[in-house]
Amino acid sequence: MDYRTVGFWFDSIADQEDGYRPRPGLDTDIEADVAIVGAGLTGLWTAYYLQERDPGLRIVLLEKEVAGFGASGRNGGWCSALFPWSATKLEKRYGFDAAVAMRSAMIGTVDEVGRVAEAENLDIDYARGGTVTFARSKPQLDAARAEFEESERYGVDRVTLWGTETVRGRFAAAGAVAATFTPACARIHPAKLARGLARAVERRGATIAEGTEVLSWDRGTVRVRSGGAERTVNAGIVVNATEGYGSQLPQVGRRILPLYSLMIATEPLPDATWERIGIEHGQTFTDFRNLIVYGQRTADNRFAFGGRGARYHLGSAIRPGYDRSPRVREHLIHTLFDLFPDASGARITHHWGGPLGVPRDWHASVGYDREAREAWAGGYVGDGLSTTNLAGRTLADLLTDSRTELTALPWVGHRSPRWEPEPLRFAGANVGLVAMESADLEESVTRRPSLVSRAVAPLIGH
Repeated sequence: MDYRTVGFWFDSIADQEDGYRPRPGLDTDIEADVAIVGAGLTGLWTAYYLQERDPGLRIVLLEKEVAGFGASGRNGGWCSALFPWSATKLEKRYGFDAAVAMRSAMIGTVDEVGRVAEAENLDIDYARGGTVTFARSKPQLDAARAEFEESERYGVDRVTLWGTETVRGRFAAAGAVAATFTPACARIHPAKLARGLARAVERRGATIAEGTEVLSWDRGTVRVRSGGAERTVNAGIVVNATEGYGSQLPQVGRRILPLYSLMIATEPLPDATWERIGIEHGQTFTDFRNLIVYGQRTADNRFAFGGRGARYHLGSAIRPGYDRSPRVREHLIHTLFDLFPDASGARITHHWGGPLGVPRDWHASVGYDREAREAWAGGYVGDGLSTTNLAGRTLADLLTDSRTELTALPWVGHRSPRWEPEPLRFAGANVGLVAMESADLEESVTRRPSLVSRAVAPLIGH
């Protein structure tokens, strides 16, 4: 297929040397110490850190398309400290110290990604400029204050609350009355990271078999289809690094729900326009609405802007046709130009999307079942660009029998319940989407925090 169509990030590297030259698939049965299912960032980071722990390991990554094809190469480019569960909810489940440890690990991960990029000479447009989250109504202002107060309670995120004068003096964000600033976030180019990291693990001796579809696995034996023929990989350990795509495999199935998130990119904007808007290189941005949006200023001065709003498809279906939605495209354009009127009229050059992985309890996890010879990581709910790095380091510790601060984190070993069978799954997932849209409408009318949002929040990690 033409991988330019995957989105702006892949399109922008198409003409670079080895931008996404497909690697050979498997042409014979092989043996490996570790077989990783999926060559997205979870799989690539796991391979990278395993190679650091034990350079002699025989590692093979099995990828149906090309490395970085899924959410790893399509996301918003936020290398953030976000985790699907809030610190408050983590404390309720695991205790204060565990919540602080999880938050600290996520913050440290932002810098770790930058460190590896520099060490491996990966040009990923890394710029650690933090996240600005605008408050544009009374309910959003209440949410901003709550985020600041939570940060003060746990003492690790260092969130700053900016008032009206500061925000309006720095940014041309329509209607903004306040904002929070969170320093632990870097803007990156996700496809450059995924493809560059793939080359790095290859240089260290790993095999990446692209165009190789995994059919199933059981106790170290992986069945794949490559070049029209079935092959077998006999491995000591299998790592499930499939994220949303795992829903298509019998070993995962209802443990994960593929929920689509879509994006747009504008043409490059003049420096003068960016000076009026106020978003600096390295800064990411959002606001406190219920239906999530996210954006960045790219290295070549575009807006890359995305959000939820695409419906869940019956039977956890994943198809190329779902990567774009005219309705969501228009919603994103309207939302971006409403937030930053100075960008109004900018030409939209790209529209794309893809599925992210959502567990039933919205709780990301990492773990290793020694008896089954299977490890896993995922369920990032859209917060995976940095969390995959933490997962890779943690899996490397688990698989090499190392007891570390990472293996003691509260997400290690967590097992989410399965999603309901259809059509209950379809109804529930899409009711949740409608609820968030309704909550934003409710708040715009009542100017009070949404009752709908309050009811749904416990179901999505808040």
